[in-house]
Amino acid sequence: MTLTPPATAEAAAARVEPAAVDTIEGRSPWQLAFVRLRHDRVAVGSSAVICLIVLLAVLAPVVAHLLGHGPNQQFRTTGLSAEGIPVGPGSTFLFGTDDLGRDVLVRVLYGARISLLVGVVASGLAVVLGVIIGLAAGYFSGAVDTVLSRFMDVVLSLPYLIFAIALVSLLGPSLMVSVAVIAFFSWASVGRIVRGQVLSIKEKEFVEAARSVGAGHLRIMFVDILPNVLAPTIVYATMLIPLSIVFESTLSFLGIGVLPPTATWGNMLSESIAYYRVAWWFVAFPGLALLITTMAFNLLGDCVRDAFDPRGNRLFVAVED
Repeated sequence: MTLTPPATAEAAAARVEPAAVDTIEGRSPWQLAFVRLRHDRVAVGSSAVICLIVLLAVLAPVVAHLLGHGPNQQFRTTGLSAEGIPVGPGSTFLFGTDDLGRDVLVRVLYGARISLLVGVVASGLAVVLGVIIGLAAGYFSGAVDTVLSRFMDVVLSLPYLIFAIALVSLLGPSLMVSVAVIAFFSWASVGRIVRGQVLSIKEKEFVEAARSVGAGHLRIMFVDILPNVLAPTIVYATMLIPLSIVFESTLSFLGIGVLPPTATWGNMLSESIAYYRVAWWFVAFPGLALLITTMAFNLLGDCVRDAFDPRGNRLFVAVED
């Protein structure tokens, strides 16, 4: 009679079902963050609101054509009462009219184009400049770090609204000047965040390994270190967009941003000051558009922060596909 040898650990491991092994799937931090965002109702809702605002801004000329109301077209007879008061919301003017008889709905949509353009472009420029200077300050020690850090401290210490007014008054109000001013007063915060992250990463083993094989400074900075500081940079960039939108609206409200008759939310709020008692829609709709846009970006920024934070409460939430 033949005796069967006892099963060894290797033989037992060999008999493990392949399907059980296939169920174990590794995910990168970026994939985990995306999955958390995809299953976050607040993130999905705020993203849907932002996409809707962007779509309406893109389709603003189409809406104006369908309504037959241009953004600067004045309706003196139908858009103003006999006393010269703006007409309220109705079938002809869904959001009412302003002090010159212009359609508030069309101007709100055109104002969204300006606000989103300034917010995205100014934030993008601030992030790019802040990342480059922050990388250089954190990676190079000594005099380079000292000079760049003190420069960032000076920019952060400036009363930005006063200096923005002075710069715009000196250069002249325009869209590009507003973008440049907002980017200039925003990049230093990004630079400080990136510098702090680089200081904690540049002494890691993988950076030392890159140095040992002869990698240059630029390759280490942009290939080895930069991907590891993108997460906090993206989070701050998401929260920087609403700040830029509010900054542009403030400049336009004060009359030193985008000049009339170009429709911006800041210009509309400034024009509505004398009519808010008799024409609530004149101030309500541009103000509501500004509030919804900034709130949506802020909520999305909070969700992105929670998704990338490995110590957040949502890290160990079970995700069901």
